[in-house]
Amino acid sequence: MDVHGHGAIVTGGGSGLGAETARHLARAGARVCVLDVNEAAARAVAEEIGGLGLACDVSSAAAAEEAVARARTAHGPARVLVNCAGIAPAKRIVGRSGPMPLVDFEQVIRVNLIGSFNLMRLAAADMIAAEPLGEDGERGVIISTASVAASEGQIGQAAYAASKAGVIGLMLPAAREFARFGVRVMTIAPGLIATPLLLGMAQEVQDNLAGQVPFPKRFGRPDEYARLVLHIVENAMLNGDVIRLDGAMRMQ
Repeated sequence: MDVHGHGAIVTGGGSGLGAETARHLARAGARVCVLDVNEAAARAVAEEIGGLGLACDVSSAAAAEEAVARARTAHGPARVLVNCAGIAPAKRIVGRSGPMPLVDFEQVIRVNLIGSFNLMRLAAADMIAAEPLGEDGERGVIISTASVAASEGQIGQAAYAASKAGVIGLMLPAAREFARFGVRVMTIAPGLIATPLLLGMAQEVQDNLAGQVPFPKRFGRPDEYARLVLHIVENAMLNGDVIRLDGAMRMQ
């Protein structure tokens, strides 16, 4: 799909993977709506790329419905949705202070999994109602962000790993459901990406983690994620699958 002139929505677009994805989509000619729980960050990225920046809690039905409606009014129906919004608090199931509070587990599931589904359902409805594009009759592309933790979660990642495994589990039923409408669904599972979360760690810790990547021996870059997003959007045969972006790393 050629995104030039078409609407795109990026969640978690105020920083990290989402911000870089918004930039790349805008450079490709898309009319990008940047959604983030941090309104100031969303607006800053939107101003940089000439898009629309909105505050949005992706786990809220009302907030997401309002944001998608405003994006539709500004840019037309989104032909591309990229779900990057997510949280990754580390906590053991049973720690020194006892069992993990259930509310902590619920919060991760709500943002990472329910949030991805929430935007998917709304964007897909707009895509299905839109006119088909090109010789394949494509109407849109939905890309969600999982993690290698979905299959190789470490101690302290129970909630995060479960949420990302859910994102992967959601993909194929959605791809099959939307196929007859010309809407594709893909998932990217990043490994260690140089986002503020990792770069805020001590250099010794960063070096140790990067050394676990077979090749190249470094963290991935947000622009590498964003370029993969663009390739998925442009390659109509990519549908109903997960692409790992991890340099062959397998978490210990």
